[in-house]
Amino acid sequence: MATTRVAPYTQSTKMASLRDIRTRIGSVKNTQQITRAMKMVAAAKLRKAQERIFTARPYAFKIRELIGHLRQRLDPLSHPLFRPREEVNAVLLIVVTSDRGLAGAFNTNIIKKAEERISEAYADHKAAGNLHILAIGRKAHEYFAKRGHQLVGDYRGVFNDLQFPIAGEIVDIAVQGFETGEWDHAEVVYNEFKNTITQNRIAEQLLPVPTGSFITPVMEASADYGDVAEAEGEVEYIFEPSPEVLLERLIPEFMQYQLWRMLLESNASEQGARMVAMDNATTNAGELLKDLQLTYNRARQAAITTEIIEIASGAEALKVG
Repeated sequence: MATTRVAPYTQSTKMASLRDIRTRIGSVKNTQQITRAMKMVAAAKLRKAQERIFTARPYAFKIRELIGHLRQRLDPLSHPLFRPREEVNAVLLIVVTSDRGLAGAFNTNIIKKAEERISEAYADHKAAGNLHILAIGRKAHEYFAKRGHQLVGDYRGVFNDLQFPIAGEIVDIAVQGFETGEWDHAEVVYNEFKNTITQNRIAEQLLPVPTGSFITPVMEASADYGDVAEAEGEVEYIFEPSPEVLLERLIPEFMQYQLWRMLLESNASEQGARMVAMDNATTNAGELLKDLQLTYNRARQAAITTEIIEIASGAEALKVG
């Protein structure tokens, strides 16, 4: 039986070990610089995203409230987009993720929320091939494409230059499919921005337009949001022109602005999640550097001690000789 010889731990082995540690320290430092830079970029993008969402929210909440007041003056089923189907045979699920990763569990959590909605409410539609996915963001598109779902449109890369017309384009697809009977129900799954470290995972009905007042946690806490039920009897609106004409004009704008708000919420949530993830990565890199530096110092000290012992032993051998 052949035996394997193990090379002795020589001076060259010690130097190789120290060199490996130095190389790793350099790599960790480079990674730390990258994560620190990405954190700063995410922080700058977050500020802009927050400005957009804080500007959009009051109008989105107000137009939602106005639609509620108009519906109180009219037949609740007066508009075709208000009429629920007697039987829901097909569903459109709009899932909003990001185009890029390195944002912690941001994308994983929202995809998990979408999968929960599918298993809880749309498992039969999925089995029958009547579940359609409109994925906004590369992560959702790739995830559902790999799993054989029916994808509607291609909205990868929209967050590179997020513009208001994108929301109108997506709403037009949803409305057209609803009117032609391609699907009987449309729902949006997205992240609602609460603060830098917290996002609310929301599943909100888009079509038919809900009759009740849908309130998210941020809406509930916002001073800009007025609940129609609470406002009833306090404000008496005079509509000019007629409520019917106003409703017809406002419904497309209402739906586009609601989806626009959802996209802005998701964008702000993404930047917040990425900033936190990169901050944690930078901190972890710092801790790893401390450990590596300590390991290097110990190894270097051991190597120096070994060299001293070898020199002393050699000198003693010369004396004896």
